[in-house]
Amino acid sequence: MLQLPESTRVQQRVPKKLLIEHGAATPQDKRLIQDGVDEITWLASLKPHLTGVPAYEDEHRHYREAAVLSLTLRPGTRPARLVELLHRAVPHPVLLATTVNQTLSLSVAHLRKSQTEADQTVLDGPLLSVAMPADGGDATFRAALSLAGQPRSDLYALVQGWMDTLAALDVAQETGTFQPSASREQAAARHAALQQLRLLRAQAAELRNRAAKERQLARQVALNEELRAVQAQAEQLRQQLDGGAA
Repeated sequence: MLQLPESTRVQQRVPKKLLIEHGAATPQDKRLIQDGVDEITWLASLKPHLTGVPAYEDEHRHYREAAVLSLTLRPGTRPARLVELLHRAVPHPVLLATTVNQTLSLSVAHLRKSQTEADQTVLDGPLLSVAMPADGGDATFRAALSLAGQPRSDLYALVQGWMDTLAALDVAQETGTFQPSASREQAAARHAALQQLRLLRAQAAELRNRAAKERQLARQVALNEELRAVQAQAEQLRQQLDGGAA
C-alpha cells in the first residue's frame, strides 16, 4: 500500500519489554502492554539516503527519519492507550498500523522536543487514528497514501501528508467517497468541519433524549426547536464535506 523502496524494509520484531521500558509511564500502562500487546514489528525506516526525502530540523524538532510499524493486539484489547504509548515511545514520527479484533487502523502524529527532558520527544498536537475500510480502501486512497503520493520536500512534509491523507479517509467514512484535500489549508478545514459535525451529532442525540423524557409541553417544544437547529447546522456541514470543501 505504501509502495516503499525495498531498501527501507526492516521487518524486525520489537520486544514488548522495550515498549515497557520506554513507553510505560505507570504500572497500569505496564500491565496493559503485557496483557494487550501480541506483537510489534518495525516494518520500515524512511531515511533520507534511502528515500530521497531530506531530513527536517527547526527549533522544535529534528526528523532524521520516519518509521512504519505494526502493532497487533490481543482480542478484546482497547487500542487507544496502547497506540498512544507506542507513538510516544519511538523517537521518530511513526505511521502505525494497528490490528485488533480483525480491524485495521492507521495512526500518525507529529513529535517535538521535550521542554523538560533533554534528548526526549513528546507528541506535538493530537494523534490521528482512522479505521481502515474492510476492503483496504479504493485505488485513489491507496495511491494517495503511497510514498509517491506524498510531499517529498522534507520528512516533516511527508508526515503531514500522511496525516492529511488519513484525515481525508476519515471524511470519506462520512461522505462515502475518498477525496484528497487540494491543500494543507483545505485539509485542516475539512478535518475541523468533521470534528464539528460529530460534536453536533452528539449534541443532537442528547437533545433528542432530553426531549423524549421531558413532561412539560412548553419545554419539550423548546428542546425540539433547539434539536432542529442543531440538525440543520449538521446537515450544512455534511453538505460542505460532500462538496469537498469546508
